[in-house]
Amino acid sequence: MLVLMLVAIASLRLCSLARAQPLCRVQTVRTGKDVLYSSSMTTRLIKHPCNKNIALYLGRQLFFTRNNFESSLPPFSIPPSMQVGIPEVTSAHFAGPVLLLVVNKKVYVYNIKTNSWTASTGIEHPVSHISGDNCCYSKHPFCLDISIFVFAYSHGEQISQTNIYFSDNWGFIFENYIHEGQEQLVGSLGGIFYLFSLSQIGVLLINQEKAKFEYSDYPLNHSFGLPFDYNGTLNIIIIPGQKGILIFWFEKSLLVSRNSGQLVFPVQVQERPGTLYPSVFDAGITIHTVAANENALAVLTQEDSLYYGSLGILTSFIIKFAHQDIWSQQAALMFTGLGILEILTPLPDSEFPAFDFQKCPVNIQAVLMDPQLQVDVCKVEILQGDFDNKMYTIDMNSKLELTAMMIPRPGTSPVPLAMVSNPHALGLNVFNYEDGYTYDGNTKHRLNISLKQQQHWGRADPNFTSSIEKPTISTITVDIANKEISCVDLKPLTAIISIGCDLKKKIVVQNEISACYKGNLDPVALQDNYSYIIEKEAYDPNFQGQKATEDLLVHYPYEKLGCPLLIHYDSPWKPVVELWQAGKFQEIVEAEYVLVEVNGLFTYTYSLTADTALCSSQPQNWTTIREEAQGSSFSWDRENYVSCHDPNNDAPLQWPNVPYQILGGPTENKIIFDQRNGIYVFLISIVDPYYSYCHLTTAFSVYVYGAFPLPFLMPEITIFLLMISILLSVWLAYMIPKLLHTELGRRLTGYWVSLCNRCRRSCACFQCRH
Repeated sequence: MLVLMLVAIASLRLCSLARAQPLCRVQTVRTGKDVLYSSSMTTRLIKHPCNKNIALYLGRQLFFTRNNFESSLPPFSIPPSMQVGIPEVTSAHFAGPVLLLVVNKKVYVYNIKTNSWTASTGIEHPVSHISGDNCCYSKHPFCLDISIFVFAYSHGEQISQTNIYFSDNWGFIFENYIHEGQEQLVGSLGGIFYLFSLSQIGVLLINQEKAKFEYSDYPLNHSFGLPFDYNGTLNIIIIPGQKGILIFWFEKSLLVSRNSGQLVFPVQVQERPGTLYPSVFDAGITIHTVAANENALAVLTQEDSLYYGSLGILTSFIIKFAHQDIWSQQAALMFTGLGILEILTPLPDSEFPAFDFQKCPVNIQAVLMDPQLQVDVCKVEILQGDFDNKMYTIDMNSKLELTAMMIPRPGTSPVPLAMVSNPHALGLNVFNYEDGYTYDGNTKHRLNISLKQQQHWGRADPNFTSSIEKPTISTITVDIANKEISCVDLKPLTAIISIGCDLKKKIVVQNEISACYKGNLDPVALQDNYSYIIEKEAYDPNFQGQKATEDLLVHYPYEKLGCPLLIHYDSPWKPVVELWQAGKFQEIVEAEYVLVEVNGLFTYTYSLTADTALCSSQPQNWTTIREEAQGSSFSWDRENYVSCHDPNNDAPLQWPNVPYQILGGPTENKIIFDQRNGIYVFLISIVDPYYSYCHLTTAFSVYVYGAFPLPFLMPEITIFLLMISILLSVWLAYMIPKLLHTELGRRLTGYWVSLCNRCRRSCACFQCRH
């Protein structure tokens, strides 16, 4: 196989005229036959965007391969237990580890790894199409999760009445999806797509032979994409790589968008040098099938011609190759490598229950060397960047610096360009300069690229930028402006940028003086399954500040918390929070955060109230957060936090004397502990929505000391008893002298004198005996 391909490539390079030899040499590989069939009149071949050896051929039969059709294949058939009825396939999509097929208006999942079939659940109405995307840049969870989102819908139904389904688990389970304002939209549904390069869901609306995209989120939801001609039923290809490139095609139309449908233009057709038609329709050709990868586009026509085009930043035309007998009703195209295209045609075998695939490899670079095509030589020899095919993260208030290097051909001055797919979220600066290093007689150019959120550049209109609170993604692409079509091996440099949480970030509460260091607690005892008692008067398991009915035994998790921070009960206190990234200290956190004692201890309060914190509206607290959760698990974080200092917060300040429970930020709020010694275990959470996209939380412990035991009696009771004692003493001081002058008083006096004399004589006798 490899020898035959090399022979074909070498033969093409040795010949100067494309018409003097065939485009490709035929070779045959045995594969298998399937009972499934495609309903389309054209032939399609879908390659897995991440695993280049996996592909699905859709024609009169369906063929599934794990090795690019390099060996015989068993028939690809759906099990009879699925009860599909008519095995007609109208749509197919690779979603990460699975292949999704719409068979007889229902969705089925084929697990590529386990070779097993599953019927999707949750779809209650017939559907005809599915759509989704994949991310192949990284094993980062954000990238991998892109493949889990899938839409299922019925093409051509009125958008206001149709049923759309959405899955966030690779299509195994679907649920109803309602697009905001869907009932008011006019036109039929041409497709719905998760356009990750814009962080938008795009709905394609068709009305009176015109189509346009409607988007889901700010700021694009305030306007439609520009309308474009829609004649016939367009197949839509989402080009791999999250660059925002979409290909629309059917027999008489070929369109391209480089910004996720906001602008859609017809692809121009160059039949011969100097002749450029504005569209496929004007060129008078009929498309049979289309293939595309991250960088290139190929078209096979029913007129037996092959066309090729680059998917560069600005290039928007296809060029005709030499005429050759390569077309058949079952022929399909696929890119197998950089600049290598294959034409596949299945051939039945009368002796075996299998199909042979006729494969014609085409070396694009060799064909473009044909002098009759008059293709300009590529002006760039090298375009490199360490960021190519990688994923990066930009958190709030962060930026990313990238570097690319370009070496032009001697005597030329090509212009490098950098662009982002989502300018509403990601802004960039590019600095191009010569560093004096020469390569093959020419100067090397270096591009310094600076990226950060659009809002932080300070020059973007707020109505243009997307919400800073919402995580989003974009891609950065570096290419050559008006790059020659001959630059086949010079692919653009692309990286995906996650504008969101940097998973390497964490917060730590500073613990300079611990209870173990001062001898208040023994670290050996803490590690030996240490436990302590929280008295029932001090905690509430429901976090409502009500006393519990019994004491609580708590086991101290030393492995997680270490030795507690030492705090004197009579000193107002606020934790010092540190931000760390990839094991390195970054800064002291000044953003707003909240605390809660994980065991329900409520023997502490705050130094500020809503009034003294200068709140203009009623602040949130743990009670209101719990009420909003309606009994389910609750948290207070950046997604549900509303500042009482926000002028847009319209909650009236009705209770100015309630404790203000937010620390950090613009206030000097602190914790004040009650007169109680013991261990407190706190959960801290950063709630400032503009500090980081991460949910920055951590647990830590403090040991409160120095509090004297509380008196046994309540202070009010003690004061009452003291007042009674004083009044009784005053009364006795007045009454006793007065009683002594009465008959009763004289008798009592005589009795006590007699009693004292007897006691005196008894004591004297006792002393004499001893």
